[in-house]
Amino acid sequence: MYSLIQAAGWPIWLIIIASVTAVGIIGERILALRINIVAPKGLLTRVVREYQEHGVNSDMLMRLHSHSPLGKIFAAGLKNIKSTREVMKESIEEAGRAVSHDLDRYLTTLGTIASMSPLLGLFGTVVGMIEIFGSNSPTTGDSNPAQLAHGISVALYNTAFGILVAIPSMIFYRYFRAKVDSMVVGMELQALKLVETIYGERKD
Repeated sequence: MYSLIQAAGWPIWLIIIASVTAVGIIGERILALRINIVAPKGLLTRVVREYQEHGVNSDMLMRLHSHSPLGKIFAAGLKNIKSTREVMKESIEEAGRAVSHDLDRYLTTLGTIASMSPLLGLFGTVVGMIEIFGSNSPTTGDSNPAQLAHGISVALYNTAFGILVAIPSMIFYRYFRAKVDSMVVGMELQALKLVETIYGERKD
């Protein structure tokens, strides 16, 4: 493998760096975007029960804020429990935007890697082709067709590696993007249920 990397030339290292970064982001996001970490089941029920039994206090708000992203949204709303429904909803929406931004962390980088890896591979192939044809001077007439064909095949490794990195990166990027959107919608619905539980049924 190392000999193959050496033969592909220095541009292959850009693709390797991109692949290592993509693997790190994918692993981190798989752990961070687990449903029991972001929006634990039963949290709304527990919050409503605690509110009905003990009301809102600073200890409750601190525990919620450090509990999970959904807990942060609930805590933001409950801080304004004495305000109007509109103020409470606004605070929940603001907290929701901040949580959504946190859930999107590193996804832009992963999407960029997915888009740029084929271009890096193409760049490496072009560099390799330039070096191959530059080393076979037409004035000497000593070009070896077999050696030339081998050099071209080696140069194409850059494109192959670039595509190999881009495909899983794009798959995971779209998967995480859809998962974040779904989680955000779910948390918004739970936050609205919290508001309606406190202020009663909505009358539009």
